[in-house]
Amino acid sequence: MPLVRISLRRGKSPQHIAALRNGIYRAMIEAFNVPQNDRFILVQQHDADEFDYDANYLDIPRSDDLVIIQITCNNTRTVEQKQAFYARIAELLSAEPGLRPQDVFISLLETAKENWSFGNGIAQYA
Repeated sequence: MPLVRISLRRGKSPQHIAALRNGIYRAMIEAFNVPQNDRFILVQQHDADEFDYDANYLDIPRSDDLVIIQITCNNTRTVEQKQAFYARIAELLSAEPGLRPQDVFISLLETAKENWSFGNGIAQYA
């Protein structure tokens, strides 16, 4: 049920974008208890003047390779599951496409199960 939005600066290759999508999806299955085929991922690339961030917030040195990952999901996971999930995303995206962990920014937006309709005008989880 997660809806993933990936934002980054324009100019990355299709292979880089695919590695981002695949790594996040893999982490969702491995560490976030998401079933197979539950894959809804949007990628938005921005020009430099549309992508504003602090390069050192919380003493984390970020580069222009920063990727902002926003995930809307059910509010059913523990803090420990979320921590494992964040770590797994950073690990996988570090391996491919080669992001530094400092350039992986993740935000969860949690919602109740009845706030989803996957089609046909039906709240499937209500």
